Amino acid sequence: MIKAGIIGGTGLVAGELLRLLVNHNQVDIDFVYSNSSAGKKISTFHHDLLGQLDIEFTNKVNLNADVVFLCLGHGNSTEFLKQNKFSDTTKIIDLSNDFRLKNNAVFEGKKFIYGLPELNYEQIKTANYIANPGCFASAIQTALLPLAKKNLLNNDVHIHAITGATGAGRTLSETTSFNWRNNNISVYKSFTHQHLGEITESVKSLQSDFNNDINFVPMRGDFTRGIFASVYMKTNIDENLIQQYFNDFYKDARFMHISNEAISLKQVVNTNNCLVNISTYDNIVHITTAIDNLLKGASGQAVHNMNLMFGFNEEAGLRLKAVAF
Repeated sequence: MIKAGIIGGTGLVAGELLRLLVNHNQVDIDFVYSNSSAGKKISTFHHDLLGQLDIEFTNKVNLNADVVFLCLGHGNSTEFLKQNKFSDTTKIIDLSNDFRLKNNAVFEGKKFIYGLPELNYEQIKTANYIANPGCFASAIQTALLPLAKKNLLNNDVHIHAITGATGAGRTLSETTSFNWRNNNISVYKSFTHQHLGEITESVKSLQSDFNNDINFVPMRGDFTRGIFASVYMKTNIDENLIQQYFNDFYKDARFMHISNEAISLKQVVNTNNCLVNISTYDNIVHITTAIDNLLKGASGQAVHNMNLMFGFNEEAGLRLKAVAF
């Protein structure tokens, strides 16, 4: 058994992480840190854990824990690590964007590996520090990496992707309130979303000469969770050949599934799976992907990374089924 700690325990991502770790047979939840909620029961924030996890939030940190998950707001992980010096044997998995880009990947001598298992599988297995990918980035990269591997991203890429309300976290704002989200849809951060940086770096790690635009339009949906991405670009490659490239690239990827039929969001919600469908129309290839933003896009991927780092079964804690049907 390993001892795990969670920093920033009251958020939605932390709640999903706790749900996964409670059912992981190799993990003991050592502490859940929340300075503002210390002494309160975990289930007061995460109601689905009532009767499942009978511990309280704490403002104490075990600096010798085997693994620590940082579930803090963007920019806060760096400050927390400056103030809390974990032992050299503690593995750290950060779920913010503080260490995802190459320019920020080294912090106080600690090198953070970009934690997309489908891209950096072997590096993750020997890593001590992981920068967990962003949710949109996770969904979008799965559509691009097999083509980048074959140096086939030679035209501009166009992306529309829609996310559920949980992508905005717990903090209440006009665009997260029920009366705004219900029966509504909107665009935000067009062409400027913060996940574009990590997407571009991953693509260039496989296709170094990639120099085209990635035109990304994110959207807010009127549903709770999940991301559905629609990616398309010009190509002259036969659909069957593209399909083969995807099958080859993901042949050993446990949570990737290539579908010959059109996919839908409900197929992946509440799972760590990513579904992919490929089709062509004249000289355009159209790729759709679907993930759960809180699992494959955050906590599930973090647990997958932990499993690889400690040599556990990849599926441990992640044997989940979609609840849609």
